[in-house]
Amino acid sequence: MARILGIDPGTKRCGVAITDSSEAMAFPRAAITYDPSFVAKVARLVAEEGVELVVMGRPVSLAGSDTASTVFADELFAALSSALELPVVQHDERLTTTAAQRSLMEAGVKMKDHSTRIDSAAAVIMLQHYADTRNAR
Repeated sequence: MARILGIDPGTKRCGVAITDSSEAMAFPRAAITYDPSFVAKVARLVAEEGVELVVMGRPVSLAGSDTASTVFADELFAALSSALELPVVQHDERLTTTAAQRSLMEAGVKMKDHSTRIDSAAAVIMLQHYADTRNAR
């Protein structure tokens, strides 16, 4: 099996997570600032980590309809899909940020430190769900 990179898209920072080589566990990586060099930064991480699949979170409302965040994520998905020479897929990320906040609080992380960790924590939850679903097949 290969490593999978998970991205939780955001207009300021994008959370990042990566699986182990067995695709069983997702681990956080430092969030990547969203700027004009974002795609190049992701491409470098893909090469350095031996990633063979990228999973991009797709934020939708609780009812499943598109939002302004969905439009941004779809545009970022299109940019990565055309720039990377590997599969890029989207995965529902509803409630991952809420779950990440709860997880950080339960782990004793101070509220002031949440902003630097929340994006990648949400990416871990989204990517772990994707990997669990993929491995259950």
